[in-house]
Amino acid sequence: MTKLAQWLLGLLLLGGVWATVTFDLLDLDPPPACREVFWPLPVYLLVAFGCYSLATIGYRVATFNDCEDAAQELQQQIRQAKEELSRKGMRL
Repeated sequence: MTKLAQWLLGLLLLGGVWATVTFDLLDLDPPPACREVFWPLPVYLLVAFGCYSLATIGYRVATFNDCEDAAQELQQQIRQAKEELSRKGMRL
């Protein structure tokens, strides 16, 4: 199962529970305090998802590893390309 499918399944389940409790679809008659908590739940989840996303991006940026060998290899290839172009008469 892909990550997208997992997220969509989770959102579908939470949305179903939220709609059932908020709109009292099963005649459970939840107390008013429960309705006051469940009504703004999608906003809370959206804020929590935003915080999770920012934390994940921050962590990935902080632990991004440099590729020194690849950078040196790329610089060498650039030097070789410049030399070949200059031998062929192109000025840089």
